[in-house]
Amino acid sequence: MHFTIGSFAVRLVASIIIVLLSFNPSGYSYFEWINTAISPGGSGFAALHAFSGVILVIAWVILIRATFRSLGPVGLILASLFIGTFVWVLTSYGLLNADSATAITWIALICLSALLAIGMSWSHIRRRLSGQYDINDADDYD
Repeated sequence: MHFTIGSFAVRLVASIIIVLLSFNPSGYSYFEWINTAISPGGSGFAALHAFSGVILVIAWVILIRATFRSLGPVGLILASLFIGTFVWVLTSYGLLNADSATAITWIALICLSALLAIGMSWSHIRRRLSGQYDINDADDYD
């Protein structure tokens, strides 16, 4: 299986979908849906809420576990620093506008998505750069 920029793009889009379905400032997210349901006058927490929540938890566990296993603590810190300083460069050159809490929230959510996509892709990228397999991946290529 060859890893391409398209493979990374698929992981990035999947990460963005999971992150933004969970929470975003637009008002259309799982968080907002649950908050509306349990608020006074809401429809109440129902089976569909629970089922959807379980699906999101499964997706988050897959993303987070793969990211931690692939990057490790040092890699996670380095990837976070890379993304954070990249955002800083973009804002310092006026290419990214972070002048409101909503804008900062969107930026943080996209950065989290990027971090998760990097984590999901890192084993493939490292193998491509170094020619070394992760021990957990070696069984898939025999």
